Amino acid sequence: MNALALTRRDARILMPGPTPVIQTGRLTLRPHRLSDADMIAESLSDFAVTRMLARVPAPYDRQDALDWLVEHTSGLGVDWELAITERDDAHIGCVGIELRHGRWHLGYWLNRFYWRQGIMTEAVKAALERFARRMPDVAVHSGAFADNPASLKLQQKLGFEITGCSEIYSFARNTMVPHIETVLKPGALRLSQAA
Repeated sequence: MNALALTRRDARILMPGPTPVIQTGRLTLRPHRLSDADMIAESLSDFAVTRMLARVPAPYDRQDALDWLVEHTSGLGVDWELAITERDDAHIGCVGIELRHGRWHLGYWLNRFYWRQGIMTEAVKAALERFARRMPDVAVHSGAFADNPASLKLQQKLGFEITGCSEIYSFARNTMVPHIETVLKPGALRLSQAA
C-alpha cells in the first residue's frame, strides 16, 4: 500500500484538522511522540488497563508501542490521538477521537496509578470540547465493556446516551465481551456537570 492509498478519504466526511495541543487546569493533551514509547508500554503492560480495551493485546511491550506510534505520528491520519501529560510532560494516558467506518469514535485509557483523581474526566471533556468546536454537527460514538462501570459513568456525566449492547472481541482477554454502546449527539456535551 502506498501513501496515496493511506490518505484517500471520503470527501463527504468533514475532518477536524490536525491534532491540537490542549491545556487544562492541570493537564496538557498533545500529539504523541516516538519518545512516549516507554511510558505507553509501561501503562499498557498492566492487565488492569488493557483488559478494558478492545484492540490492545496482552502482553504489551515497547515494540508494540513503537509500532503504534510510527503509524500515529506519521501525519498521514485524520484521527486525534492525544497524549495525556501532567506538568512534567510524562505520558500517563491517551484520549483518541478516530474515524472508523464513517463515524467518529472516542476511546481513552489511563495509567492505573492515576485512576480516581478526575484526570480522565478532565482530559476527555477537554478533547470533546475542542472537537465539538471544530466539528459542531458531528455525533461521537463510544462505549464501555459491561464490567467497566467507571468508564460508562464518565461518559454519561459528559452527556453520552446508551444506544445498545453488543459483544466485541477483546484482544487482551482473547474472548468476546459484552459492550455497552453510547453516543454523544451534537450539542449534548455537558461541560459544567463534568468538573
